Amino acid sequence: MCRTQRMQGAARSRGMEGLRRGGVALLLLTVGVMGGGCADLSDSLSQDVAQLQQDVSQLKLNVQRGRVDSDALGRLERTSREQGTESARQMAGLSTRVENLSAEVSRLAARLDQVSQRLEAQSRELRAAPPSARRVEPAAPPSPPPTAVAPSPGPVAPPATPAPSRPATAGVASSGEGATLEERYQAAYLNFSKGHYALAIPALRDYVRQFPDSPLADSAQCAVGESYLGLARASATAGQPEKAKQETEQAVQEFRKVLANYPRGSKAPTALYKEAIALTELQQTALAQVRLRYLLDHFPQSEEAPLAKERLAALSR
Repeated sequence: MCRTQRMQGAARSRGMEGLRRGGVALLLLTVGVMGGGCADLSDSLSQDVAQLQQDVSQLKLNVQRGRVDSDALGRLERTSREQGTESARQMAGLSTRVENLSAEVSRLAARLDQVSQRLEAQSRELRAAPPSARRVEPAAPPSPPPTAVAPSPGPVAPPATPAPSRPATAGVASSGEGATLEERYQAAYLNFSKGHYALAIPALRDYVRQFPDSPLADSAQCAVGESYLGLARASATAGQPEKAKQETEQAVQEFRKVLANYPRGSKAPTALYKEAIALTELQQTALAQVRLRYLLDHFPQSEEAPLAKERLAALSR
């Protein structure tokens, strides 16, 4: 009996020991399994974090590049806007200059028409006048207002060779001589009006030399200066700058003779204005301004005064 009980006790002991060993083995197996799963999960999380960090870095780089591109675009836009403003300003300035030049050309054309009509009217009157009327010396042109009586131009105009003295009756001619005087002037002026300056200059000079007291003498002398100015422009167009300069300088001298010999004549303001134009073409701007101011001071009521004021303002800019 006792032996049987001892055998049963030993069996129960072995069974309990087996259970304990099996539980420990199961526990170890469970821990191993769980340990392997945690390791895999940790590796996956590490990879995800690394990828996320890489994405964040790339995003930061893209943001920086976008900011740089935005700044460059802003600078380009500002530069384009500034260039557009400068171009608009230059275009406005050019438009103003073109308008001023067009207005001046229109005024000069209108004045040329008036002068042509006046000469044509004088020519018709002289042709229609009877011989007895032609023997009477024509009346002198009306004197300008007191302020227009110009003294010697001073240091601006060099002394011109005075016209040879002639008797007071030099302008009085017989009927044949009167007709010849007018015809010679008209012939010389016709060449000038047609642009035949080389033919007009000697004829006009001869007219001034023979009839210095004629009421048309100052017109003939002024036409000599304008003829040289026309020759100078033709030479410049033909590519002869040196010749053009010499002819322009000669035109200045011829215009100054008008004021020196006929200071009360109707062509004095015209000669001053044309001289200023010639001086401008010679790049003598300061001297041109002096002549224009002289014109405005002494001939304020002349037809050239408004033109002189505008040209003086243009030269002062």
